[in-house]
Amino acid sequence: MKDAAKRRSGEQRRADTSQQINGKRPGGVIKEDDGMLSVKVQGAGADAFELQVNGFWLVQDAILTILGREEVAPRTSLALALSGVTLDPFTELQSIKGFKAGVTLRLIEEPYSPQSARAHLARVHELLRAASPQDALREGRSPSILNTLTHTPELPPAGHAGKGKRANNRTEQPNEAPPPPDYILPGATELPPLATLLPSSTYTEAPRCLVDLSLSCWNPPPGSRKLQGDFLYISVQTLEGKHCDITSSPRGFYLNRSTADTFDPRPAPSTPVCHCLTDLLSQLSPQFKHNFSALRHRPTLPTEESMSTPYPTLSWLGGTALHSHKINYSCRLGLEQGLNTQAPDWNEEMQAARDLPQTTLEERLQREKALLQVNSAFVWAVTQGAEKVIDGFVDPVNSCNDNPAFLWGGLFLSMGGPGQEWLGGERGRRAAQRLELRSIQAYSDLEGDLQALHTLPTALAEYRGLRLSAQGLAPGLQGPDQPGVSRGLLYGFNIGPLENPARRKLLELLAQAAKALGLQRHSVLGPSGYQLPLFTSTDAQGLLGADGRYYILDVFRTMPADANFNIVEGEEGEEDGVSRRFPHGLCRLRPELVKAFIQLKHSQFTKRVRERMEENGGVEECVKAGDSRGTEAVRGACKDVGSVSDIIFEMRFNPNIFSPGVQFPSSESSAVSLQETLLKEAAAFIVNDQIPAFVNDCLQGSEIPIDGATLRHALHQKGINLRYLGHLISSISQSEHKDRLRHITRLAYGEVVVRCARRIFSGYIQGVELASLSAAASHFLCCLVAPHFNPASNGEESKKRSRRRGHKGGGAADSIAWSSLSGNELWSLICQDALETYGLKQGLGSNVDYLVEQYGIQRLSLLREICLKTGIQLRLRDYVLDNRNKAPIAADDVLNLLPVVKHITMTTTDASRAFQAAQNSLQKGLLEQAYDQLKEAAYLFGRVCDDLHPEACHCLSTLARVAYLQGHPAEARSVQLRVVVISERVLGFDHPNTIQQYALLAVYMFAGGETALALRCLYRAKLLMLTVHGEDHPYTAVLDSSLGLMLQGEQSLQYMQNALKLNTSFRGAMDLTTALNHHLLAQRMCVAGDYRGGMTQEKEAHNIFQSQCGENHPQTKCSSDFLKAITQQAVRVERSIRQGGAELTDSSTPESLAPTAETTLEQLALVNGILKTSYSMRIMEFKEKLKERRAAEEAEKAKAESSNEVEVDEEATVSVKQTEEVNETREESQQEDSGVLEDKPGEAESHFQNGDASIENEQDAESSTDQSEIPLTNAVSTKNQSESKEVVMTAKDTLEAALVNGVECKATEEVMTVEKQAVTETPAQN
Repeated sequence: MKDAAKRRSGEQRRADTSQQINGKRPGGVIKEDDGMLSVKVQGAGADAFELQVNGFWLVQDAILTILGREEVAPRTSLALALSGVTLDPFTELQSIKGFKAGVTLRLIEEPYSPQSARAHLARVHELLRAASPQDALREGRSPSILNTLTHTPELPPAGHAGKGKRANNRTEQPNEAPPPPDYILPGATELPPLATLLPSSTYTEAPRCLVDLSLSCWNPPPGSRKLQGDFLYISVQTLEGKHCDITSSPRGFYLNRSTADTFDPRPAPSTPVCHCLTDLLSQLSPQFKHNFSALRHRPTLPTEESMSTPYPTLSWLGGTALHSHKINYSCRLGLEQGLNTQAPDWNEEMQAARDLPQTTLEERLQREKALLQVNSAFVWAVTQGAEKVIDGFVDPVNSCNDNPAFLWGGLFLSMGGPGQEWLGGERGRRAAQRLELRSIQAYSDLEGDLQALHTLPTALAEYRGLRLSAQGLAPGLQGPDQPGVSRGLLYGFNIGPLENPARRKLLELLAQAAKALGLQRHSVLGPSGYQLPLFTSTDAQGLLGADGRYYILDVFRTMPADANFNIVEGEEGEEDGVSRRFPHGLCRLRPELVKAFIQLKHSQFTKRVRERMEENGGVEECVKAGDSRGTEAVRGACKDVGSVSDIIFEMRFNPNIFSPGVQFPSSESSAVSLQETLLKEAAAFIVNDQIPAFVNDCLQGSEIPIDGATLRHALHQKGINLRYLGHLISSISQSEHKDRLRHITRLAYGEVVVRCARRIFSGYIQGVELASLSAAASHFLCCLVAPHFNPASNGEESKKRSRRRGHKGGGAADSIAWSSLSGNELWSLICQDALETYGLKQGLGSNVDYLVEQYGIQRLSLLREICLKTGIQLRLRDYVLDNRNKAPIAADDVLNLLPVVKHITMTTTDASRAFQAAQNSLQKGLLEQAYDQLKEAAYLFGRVCDDLHPEACHCLSTLARVAYLQGHPAEARSVQLRVVVISERVLGFDHPNTIQQYALLAVYMFAGGETALALRCLYRAKLLMLTVHGEDHPYTAVLDSSLGLMLQGEQSLQYMQNALKLNTSFRGAMDLTTALNHHLLAQRMCVAGDYRGGMTQEKEAHNIFQSQCGENHPQTKCSSDFLKAITQQAVRVERSIRQGGAELTDSSTPESLAPTAETTLEQLALVNGILKTSYSMRIMEFKEKLKERRAAEEAEKAKAESSNEVEVDEEATVSVKQTEEVNETREESQQEDSGVLEDKPGEAESHFQNGDASIENEQDAESSTDQSEIPLTNAVSTKNQSESKEVVMTAKDTLEAALVNGVECKATEEVMTVEKQAVTETPAQN
């Protein structure tokens, strides 16, 4: 692991030397970057090469970078020398005498140690194994398909030009557009073949260099040979059939005289000692030399494909072959045991990384990188440990059958213990594990001095139906012994009166953490009846470790309780199903909900203060110094909104409210009553505000979830727990727009069924013996997605297979137990679980066929979702899921059962801040500034996580979009190529974000003239869309519109008509997106010669623009002009026909009706959400009012200066009042803008015409400019950059949200809320 970390560090150093965007580093990122120097490196048998180094690097950093170079690999154990003097590895380069640009550094071969010799073997093995795209599928990880799809090796992207040497040649693609496959045509009845999801890679496998490379049978060396320096003996079988025995020694490797029968360790005659093993093998085997040379010089994979992802990303589909074997010498060389002889101390590694200095930017980047690497290695270890433990390779360290604990690889793994009765048994135990992980994430994200409060590294792994909680080993405890209390325990419910400096320090940290997390300091009655002050729930414990660090444990009840699901004994839930009992007693609010609720309370507080001041003489009088009415207004408002303080707004929550068994002292009665009221209001806020807001966002198109993962993410962003899925379904069913929300209903029902099925599967698979796992898993999937098949045949087949494998008798009862499950029985269990968990009394029917017929759910989509949630990997083949006679999924189709791991994520503070600043600049329309900030953010993400991070993917996608807006489609294409690969590997090859990124890549390729590649990308996006969800979805309209714009002829009309049908159905007949579709279809009809049909479509578009925007709006005028042009052409054609069929002199489409290349590009940008929509008229009215108000202020100010009669206090009062009125107006305008004109991909209000149909006169141009659009340059728009800057600066406070992933992301006010809290909150005064 440490060697792997070193290699990753070396890769990162190489990235740091070359990670430049457009040839320069972003300004102000790192001060030391100006000291980049070019030096020459030679020696040790490697070809001389130039290397970029930095003066602040240590010598060992330069060595790690050199070892990763292709010219040097696979050499190891090298040192650097300058002028004949070997350099100290821990010396900075800039401090070395004589070191300067252009100097020559010489590589020196250093003697091996036993450990470094094994490390060299590992490096040779890594090179011989040669990573390929097929490796991901072999290991159950999500692969990257882009290079296979395009047959185009990725060009070195801007900012990463030096990350590995790649082939820059691109395969020439024919300009002829490939026709779309039949299965992605609109209305296709058959689903796409699954084989098309993972096409065979065109990247050649590595040539085989050896038949065998393993440890010799003569190992270990005898004592006499050890004393002469023999480390180990290696047996090699060459491709020529020659058997060789090689000795590893401090000087290197040499051929000895041993054979299979005779041990003779003496060096063979005329054989040199080679420092690098591959040099010796090249001398022994000509075929090895030839193949190894070909291996080294073959085109390498792009950096984003070759590097390992920080965390596992599962693929639910695997290869088609039964066993795709790839030579692995590591086991035969004993590398797995030799290099990992000591289990890592995960807690110490994590805390040591957290304690790294973070004063400068460079220190923070190194710290965040170290944290990410340790957490990544920890999660991968948890993944392996879960398999080892549950498969039975590890014995428990305790004798408790209910809660066995295990130690493996430095991990402490446990089941979590049996759930207490009030928790809800097994479901309560699982909920506690999940909430513990979420709370650890909250404490880990604390910044500043609060980073001195530590938590143990934690992850959850679910495998074969069991959920393991994995933690790093806790350090020993230090502190005085206390009767009945664990040594070193300083804080907790069972701690009696205890006073010492360590406890005071811990309480100080807990108080600060409570303030940051919004927790209230409170008192409870301890076990002996005394009052115990707490800053957390009663379960939490604080201790001082033997390492001198303060730890907090058992924080699963950190967040406040959800009052909707905490019914007191003797009470019954509401009939509407909102307030009811839940299967477990750990229903807690999400952090996002708490933030949104505090924001709501703060706005209520501000409003109440203003109202109370107006009731007591007005705002002007109350704000005067010394007037007590202002103070009283604040006090009254604090009481009205439930502030825990009566002098300032301060909203905190008691985590022990509604907790069974917790008693509060009588002195806390009023505070407890207030907290209960607040929690009930917060619970009502979910039902009355957040769920309707989510439904409205889905209606407006600002939220477009495609699968269960994106639905879950969207709900969590609103603070809505998934236990409210039933209420969401009920809300949609009662809505007048339920048909427009049918895709949300479909996803919600699918998520309910899959989550219930997963819980049932966990109990079902636990009782299955190892030999029947694949048969049991396939049987369960058949019962779920194909309930009418005959389960007896599947069971009999499994029994025959078990008998063939030699299992007699022992597995018979087990086989009967799992094979007796039927589809009807499974569905009955799902309905029962859905009623208990989600309150769904009806709507699921009797089997999955009801969901397919009633809601349009795809069986394949359900199969994908359940596989991703349970870790099942299926063979890549087509499954006939509606077969009623034969089991559609056989036991041999289940390739693997993989652990599903949940873990905390490490923050990328500086990179995220830079990205947020770029988004803010985009919202203000400052494209140049946003572009520079995005380059800076991309660089910082690369320094920390090598871009293999979801937020880095988001950042790079935005960078590509801004580059395209600035008229640089080639740069946008280059960056977007990386974005697609990152999304495929980090999120999944069929994740909805990957679908959207493929669509954006198609636009950039089309702008560069690569029509064939662009269409392939769109075909891929449509294929994934049909597989993941189906055709009936709003985003399908975006893909079909894009295909209609790129294709020609009848197929173009076919896709355009389908897009119009979908948009009309989901967005409404009078929506602006629908109007755009009418116009696009009208243009394509004109091109096809159907002017009458085009006229009909343009009339519809004109009516919508006239209704939504007004008669004088530029958009309406443009549509009117285009309609006139169509009408004139239609009249000409009709007149020609009436005159006896005389042909027109020019049968081609007039230029005013045929879209130009510029128009098509702009339309693609509008459809895919790259180009922003314009503002509503309400914003324009607000701007005019603001100008009038400012003019009035200037007039008053001039009058005051001339007369000198206006006092300063009055001016301040007027200014405050005016600001409040302006803010009110702004809030109203923003609320209005959140309607149909905001956050819609593909919505357009101008620039959808070409030539004659566009705005021509200056007045219309001014009106169009006043709409504050972001113009495109370079064959997309004729407006220059200076005009755009001037325009967007005028309305910078009201610019719409930046566009992300083809869907505009809403502008959040979380940062503003936190800042307001920081101003209004003070330390607890309890």
